Amino acid sequence: MTVLVVGGSGYLGWTTTADGAAHVAAGSIEVGARLVHLSSDALHAGRPEPYADDEPPTPVHPYGAAKAAAETAVRLVDPGAVLVRTSAIIGDERSKHLQLCLAALDGDAVLFSDEVRCPVAVDDLAAAVRELAASDHAGPINVAGPDAVSRVELGHLVARRYGVDATRLRSTTIAEAGLVRPGEVRLDSARAVGLLTIRLRGAVELLTV
Repeated sequence: MTVLVVGGSGYLGWTTTADGAAHVAAGSIEVGARLVHLSSDALHAGRPEPYADDEPPTPVHPYGAAKAAAETAVRLVDPGAVLVRTSAIIGDERSKHLQLCLAALDGDAVLFSDEVRCPVAVDDLAAAVRELAASDHAGPINVAGPDAVSRVELGHLVARRYGVDATRLRSTTIAEAGLVRPGEVRLDSARAVGLLTIRLRGAVELLTV
């Protein structure tokens, strides 16, 4: 039996994100389940160099801190659990990250030119989780796409994919917005690529017609 801890696409509070993960880990141990915990690149502070699988968290905002605490709790309770560190999850136009890009193209949102992520297809991530559940891997592993793109670059890919005028896209920087959040977070998924049979597609391939 496999138990999946899904952190969600937004910050649901410390109790849900951190404490909830600890409770699920304890439950998985009690029933003898295989635990695959879904973590996030948000637990890193951001830098130009890619992050390896097992680099310690350096959170700079509450969501990242909660995800880091969730990983710590899971590892303490269930050392055999898999900790999947992933990035922006994209699917069709209903997915959160694509909706944000479409909103920015409509003038209803703003994209950051200095926020870089490695988007991954939701289908690829799901397949990777299934494979990892059946493996003997334990601990953190990066599962993200091969393309490191900024939010603005993702917006341009979305504009081309859906035939929208890219000149309408609204953008700014994290500093100009007065926010504290990770800037460049590139996940090195080489270990996952070598371990998995599923091919992890990037944003360029996914959004190119």
